[in-house]
Amino acid sequence: MPKKKSSNEGGMMSSAGLMRYYEADKRAIHLDPKPIVIFGLAVGVGILALNASFGLWP
Repeated sequence: MPKKKSSNEGGMMSSAGLMRYYEADKRAIHLDPKPIVIFGLAVGVGILALNASFGLWP
């Protein structure tokens, strides 16, 4: 009769992937979302201003 696997038998193997994920996350570039949103809004306003100055905006 084969032995049953215990519930803790694969614990280290499954946690290894999480450890690699968090290590990769530490090395990633982290940016605050506020400057990115402000930059996007500034680019949008700049495009609208250029369209208005060249008469492309109704």
